[in-house]
Amino acid sequence: MQIMKFGGSSVANADRIRIVSDVVISNSKLGKDQPVVVVSAIKGITNLLIHAANAAERGEQTYTAVLEDIKNTHYDAVDALFLQKEVHAEILSSLNLLFEELEEILRGVVLIRECSSRTNDLISGFGERLSCLIIAKYILSKGTGVEMVDARTIIRTDNKYGRASVDFEATPQLIRKRLNRRDIIYVVTGFISSTADGISTTLGRNGSDYTASLLGAALNAASVEIWTDVDGVLTADPRIVPGAWVIKEISFQEAMELSFFGAEVIHPYTLLPVVEKEIPVYIKNTLNPSAPGTRIARNVPHKKQPITGIASIDNVSMITIEGGDMIGMPGIVNRIFSSISNSGANIIMISQASSAHSVCLILRYEDAHRAAKSLRKELSDAISSRIIRSVKITDGLEIIAVIGDNMRGQVGLCGKLFSSLGRADVNILAIAQGSTELNISLVIASKNKSDAILAIHKALLE
Repeated sequence: MQIMKFGGSSVANADRIRIVSDVVISNSKLGKDQPVVVVSAIKGITNLLIHAANAAERGEQTYTAVLEDIKNTHYDAVDALFLQKEVHAEILSSLNLLFEELEEILRGVVLIRECSSRTNDLISGFGERLSCLIIAKYILSKGTGVEMVDARTIIRTDNKYGRASVDFEATPQLIRKRLNRRDIIYVVTGFISSTADGISTTLGRNGSDYTASLLGAALNAASVEIWTDVDGVLTADPRIVPGAWVIKEISFQEAMELSFFGAEVIHPYTLLPVVEKEIPVYIKNTLNPSAPGTRIARNVPHKKQPITGIASIDNVSMITIEGGDMIGMPGIVNRIFSSISNSGANIIMISQASSAHSVCLILRYEDAHRAAKSLRKELSDAISSRIIRSVKITDGLEIIAVIGDNMRGQVGLCGKLFSSLGRADVNILAIAQGSTELNISLVIASKNKSDAILAIHKALLE
């Protein structure tokens, strides 16, 4: 069995939906088992849904105009795809039922002036329900057996709305029980899920990749394909490095590192369910289906280049905690991390001098300011007694991550890396490298991002 996931850019309009359907139908004729297809919302729809929810929460009637934009996007696709009057009317009727449900929820948000994270999950999941309906009906109109599946019936999670955690005991059983036929194409909504009580949840933004991976692992699929609008995983962002090329094969570890550090081609959690079962993942281009794409697997051929790729995370901030009396003080670092955890912030990178005189923590801008406020409050005793001298925030920063299996044991690699940045006149504010030698992360000023990536790519990949 093959899992095929199509992102928002792949189903952005009627023309793209035709291409997706042709790809799916062609693949259905290649194997004995029909593929399972996972579909994202039409490009931009999830953002519009969240925008409508926010406007409704503020009591602004502008949410109705946003809702009309959402409706018209789907109506335009239906008008272009379904020319038979009966089929056209049937699909519009099904869509309108969903729109009525969505409108009723938004009216409720306006009345109470509140959109909880639970309600936000319910609203933001409508995009997948709408696109999945259209695509399933279009494939069916081409004479291919198809069945639409609402992922909320097969993916079970906890109630951490916004980014729910999957129940890995219940979910595989539900998937296998529901997707038990091999003679039809299942079209499954990505991104959405539900609690044991049937309350709608989501797997986080871009969570449709994760949906595909969960299905692949549960069904012991031969492969999971992530179809997007690029030819595969690139060595760097082509908007910065015009000469960046598609990496033919990368390991699971390399892919996870690249995705965590901002490579948008794949969701960071996507690979977790398939790694254990060693199911390969392919990144393919909907607009160029003949391109081989990138294969992600456990064992891949040795590469000539010392690194595999470069990724980056924008708009991060650095919290620097300094204090001479921190040296050797038991529990101070634990208190720092506990305080940040209590604030709900997520640390991306840590850099600490061995003397513990200073600790640098890199977080996203919003998280950093929330975490700093929590640190100053919860460590007020250490600050007032001068154990901690200062808690400073530096904004406008960028993390550049240099990633690759070949980095292990490469003598002189760091020298080449730092020399290339020196020649480009880029100053490094903090450095972190794990013991696996798979990743070297650097913090620099955002204004130096392009110069840094170009310099590293030229020195280590070209």
